[in-house]
Amino acid sequence: MTSIFEISPRCQELRKKLIDFVENDCLPAEEIYENQVGTGDKRWTTTPPIMEELKAKAKSLGLWNLFLSKSYPEGPGLTNLEYATLCEICGRCPRVAPEALNCSAPDTGNMEVFAKYGTPEQKQKYLVPLMNGEIRSAFAMTEIAVSSSDATNIETSIERVGDHYIINGHKWWISGAGDPRCKVYLVMGKSDPNNESKYRQQSLVIVPSDTPGLEVVRPMTVFGYDDAPEGHCEVKFTNVKVPVSNIVAGEGRGFEIIQGRLGPGRIHHCMRAIGMAERTLDTMIARVTDPSRRTFGRVLARHGTVAADVAKIRIEINAARLMVLAAADKIDKSNAKGAMRDIAMAKVMVPQTLQRALDLAIQAHGAAGLSQDFPLARFYAGARTLRIADGPDEVHMQQLARFELMRGEEIREKNKAIETRRNQIIDNGSKL
Repeated sequence: MTSIFEISPRCQELRKKLIDFVENDCLPAEEIYENQVGTGDKRWTTTPPIMEELKAKAKSLGLWNLFLSKSYPEGPGLTNLEYATLCEICGRCPRVAPEALNCSAPDTGNMEVFAKYGTPEQKQKYLVPLMNGEIRSAFAMTEIAVSSSDATNIETSIERVGDHYIINGHKWWISGAGDPRCKVYLVMGKSDPNNESKYRQQSLVIVPSDTPGLEVVRPMTVFGYDDAPEGHCEVKFTNVKVPVSNIVAGEGRGFEIIQGRLGPGRIHHCMRAIGMAERTLDTMIARVTDPSRRTFGRVLARHGTVAADVAKIRIEINAARLMVLAAADKIDKSNAKGAMRDIAMAKVMVPQTLQRALDLAIQAHGAAGLSQDFPLARFYAGARTLRIADGPDEVHMQQLARFELMRGEEIREKNKAIETRRNQIIDNGSKL
């Protein structure tokens, strides 16, 4: 860990506990978890029993709901920066560890929405059981017919009729929708499509999963992985009716809410990706230094290109980690909106770094790197997904460029001042 960021003694103690829990409980449980998911239709009706055992142990160790920052009374009192250092450890075991700590997406983002914007009634009904790990949730924004990286394109309609909202729309890639424990959706749609501000047209509404008209059409696959039992599903809302009290924060605040939700969530994804990258490098080092793995009479690590790849991965991981920690620190000091530039940089750099590390590690493993015997292929699917999820690289690059180019006039003025001062020095006979 770097020492340039302030980490409390409490967080350092949590790190020790979490490292032990992930290494000695979660990682050994990975294969057991996958075997318990089930086959066929049972993949969407089965909750692996090993997960409940891990959750119980995590609670007993005080490793529960670590994600909710200290600005919320419901949270454990950590900063985003401190949680980022813990999130990296979870990333070494991304299928098991985050859920075992009740710190997995999309629940983390949804809990933060309820904590920040929910009414007392909404918190009691949904936030409490989510924080207790009794239910799971889904966030429904991405749509099948429009480019949803721009949330203003969303077409799902939220129409008020009397004391109810009627929702109609077609979504997909709705993570968590396949889980039998999913009891609530947060649904993004347009309640005021004619509003002169395109950022005030959207609203966010709460939809219980058993509401008539809500149909989970099918699970989607990511490079062949279905990520059961949570899944990433295609979902239709056909005349779904919910009471007006299910609005979150009020009509027209949907865009505002998701911007606040996505900022910290992107950093969570990025830091887990650092953990995945660290495990990727460990896996590669174990392979290339194995005395039984030889090509042309030499252990793989003795080949210059392989050794250079290891060094390259180490440099890039360390650089990416510092970028994520800086973004998390900025969120703590300036909130998510004030940290948009730092978040954008991390969101672009980290998945690409992980993807490059995985590509080199897979190459070093040969055909084995593509198989289920190592975590690399699944990690690669996740890394490539991150370059699209929560906004594609291009959106963040465009946003970052806009921030930088806004400095153009300021830079020109500074250059003029330097030129003026240089001319003054020359006129004075080079006397400062």
